Amino acid sequence: MDNALWLRRALWITLLGSLLQVAMVVTGHYMPAVAARFGLLGTLISLVAGVVFARSLTRGVGRGIGFLGGVLAGGVCALVGIAVSFGLGDVSAVILLFGTLASAVAGGVGGALAVRRA
Repeated sequence: MDNALWLRRALWITLLGSLLQVAMVVTGHYMPAVAARFGLLGTLISLVAGVVFARSLTRGVGRGIGFLGGVLAGGVCALVGIAVSFGLGDVSAVILLFGTLASAVAGGVGGALAVRRA
């Protein structure tokens, strides 16, 4: 698969994941029950972003590409959501680091496990 193609797909999926993360954060800003689950829900969104990325690839692509795309999609969309949450005053700055890292790993795992074999 062409490097530019998988990167474009990762960027589109990152954009969609970012929109979901921001929607979750804004909802959580007004609904404490959602805010209490930011970690779980945000990581799950990143995991799904990694899975969607990997499933969009053609068959036979290695798990490494699935992992890298999942890390990119999951990590960046989480960073966007956490930055908005930090701006709203809902989370501390340390969550920017640890939340992004956890979500990047989740996205990578989802991407690596969802790659279709040839």
